[in-house]
Amino acid sequence: MKKIVCFLAASIITLSVCAQIDRDVYDNSNKYARLLMYINSYYVDTANVSKLTEKAIIATLQNLDPHSTYISADEVKAANEPLEGNFEGIGVEFSILNDTLMIVSPISGGPSESVGIRAGDRIIAVDNEKIAGIGITNERIFKLLRGNKGTKVALTIVRKGVSKPMDFTVVRDKIPIFSVEAAYEVEPGLAYIRLGRFAINSLAEMEEAMAKFSNPVTSMILDLRTNTGGVLKTAIDLCDQFLREGRLMVYNEGERWQKTLEIATNKGFFEEGKLVILIDEHSASASEIVAGAVQDWDRGIVIGRRSFGKGLVQQMMPLPDGAQIRLTVARYHTPTGRVIQRPYNAGKVDAYYEDLYKRYDRKNGEIYTDNKIDFPDSLKYTTLVNNRTVYGGGGIMPDIFMPQDTSWYSDYYGKINRAGLFGQFVNQYMDKERNNLKKQYKLFSDFDKNFEVSDKLFNEFTTYVEAQKIPRDENGIAISENYMRTQLKALIARTLWDTSEYFEIVNKRIDSVYLKAIDVINNWDEYEEKYLY
Repeated sequence: MKKIVCFLAASIITLSVCAQIDRDVYDNSNKYARLLMYINSYYVDTANVSKLTEKAIIATLQNLDPHSTYISADEVKAANEPLEGNFEGIGVEFSILNDTLMIVSPISGGPSESVGIRAGDRIIAVDNEKIAGIGITNERIFKLLRGNKGTKVALTIVRKGVSKPMDFTVVRDKIPIFSVEAAYEVEPGLAYIRLGRFAINSLAEMEEAMAKFSNPVTSMILDLRTNTGGVLKTAIDLCDQFLREGRLMVYNEGERWQKTLEIATNKGFFEEGKLVILIDEHSASASEIVAGAVQDWDRGIVIGRRSFGKGLVQQMMPLPDGAQIRLTVARYHTPTGRVIQRPYNAGKVDAYYEDLYKRYDRKNGEIYTDNKIDFPDSLKYTTLVNNRTVYGGGGIMPDIFMPQDTSWYSDYYGKINRAGLFGQFVNQYMDKERNNLKKQYKLFSDFDKNFEVSDKLFNEFTTYVEAQKIPRDENGIAISENYMRTQLKALIARTLWDTSEYFEIVNKRIDSVYLKAIDVINNWDEYEEKYLY
C-alpha cells in the first residue's frame, strides 16, 4: 500500500511539473500572439507579420546552441541535397550568422575546397555585390552561388586572423554526390577509403568499392578528414562493420530525450584486421562517432588532429507552413561515456566558431603541436578492452597526433590557389592534350609511374599565372614547387580518370598523415603495442 501511495504521489508531482511547463508555453505563446495582434492592428506602418515571426524563431534558436537552426519551407528541399541528390554550384555548406554568410564547411572534393576556402570564412561580396549586413536570405544566396557548371563566381571573403579581405575565383561545378571520394588498393590486402560525408548510400558505396579490389582486404585506412558528418544511421551501420556483436557503438541522451543505445550486430564485414582511421579538425559528428567507437574499443589506431567536437543530436520538427526547425534534443556519447560535443555558451555562436580559429593561431594553435592541448584529469576515460587512457572534453583526440605541415606553403601558392588557377590551367591544358594523354596512358598505373610535370609544362603554368596578374615569385616557387607540381599532376589524373586517382597521387607524394598511416600498417606490431596496450 505504501508503494502505491508513493507511486501516486510521484505521478501527481510529475503531472504537476508537466502541467506547469505546458502552462508556461501556453502563457508565453499567447503573449507573443498578443504582440503580433497589436502590431497588425495598431502599428504606424504596414508590418509583415510572417517575416517578424520568422526572425523571432531564428533569434530564439540562436540563443539555444550553435546547431539548432530554422529552415524555411523553400529551403527544406535544398538542405537535403548534399545527402540525397546533386546540384551545380560552388560546393559549400553555409549558415547566415549576424546577417553574414558563414561557411560551415566546404564540401570535400568541391570547387570551393580546391581553391582553399575554409570553414568559418565569411563571404561579404559575390561578383562585387555586397551581401553582408543587407538582410541576405538563404534563397538569395542559392541564386548567387549556384549556377551552371563551368561558370565563374568571384567571392570576397573575410577570414579570422587575416587583416584584409581575400579574393577568390571559384568555377562552379557539379557537386559530388558520391560519399566515397577515393577507394584504391595501396598494396595487396591494404585498402584506402576516403569517405567525404555520411550519406544514405555510403555503406553500399564502400562495399561496392571493396568488391572491385583484386585482393581480400586485411588492412584498411579509413580517411574521415574534412568529413563533417551526415546521416546518423550510416555512422552506426559503419561502426557495426568494425565492432563485434554486442558492443555498444554510441548512445545519446537529453533531459527530455529517452536514452538510446546502439549495439553492434553480427553483420560486420571488417571486425578483424588492421584498422587506421584518419581525422582532423574538420571531422565532425558522424565521423566522431565512428572514430570514438573504434578508439574506445581499442579496435584500431586513430591518427591526425583533434576532431571538431560536434556531438549534438538534431531532430527535424515540422512547422505548419512547411518550414522546419532542426532542434537539438540530445548529446552523443562514445561507448566509454565521453561527450563528443565541445563546450559552448548559449547565444555565443561567434565564440563557438572562434575556437576553431584559435587552433590555427601560429603561436598557440593546437594544429601545429599537441603540447598546446591541456586535458585535466577530470576528462580522463579508460578504454573498454585494454584500459588505455583517452580524453573527453569535446572532439576525439587521436592516438597519434600529426601536426599540420606548412613547410611547403608560400604566399605565392596561396594567391594562385585562391584564384582557382590550378584548375583553370589544367582545364585549358586538357582541352589540347586530352586525346594524346589517353592514347599514351591506357592505365592509371602507367600514368602514375611515368608521367611527370615537366619543366616546360611547369614554366607554362607559371607564365599563365603571371598573365593572371600574379607576379612570378622565385622564393615562393622554391618553397612550393613540389606541392604545385603534384597538384597539377593530380588534377590531370582526375580529369582523365576520377577522384580516387587524384587522391592516390596526392596522398603518397605530399600527405604526411597518410604516409604515417602506411608506416603504422606496415609496422603494426610495434604501433599496436605502443598505442593499443
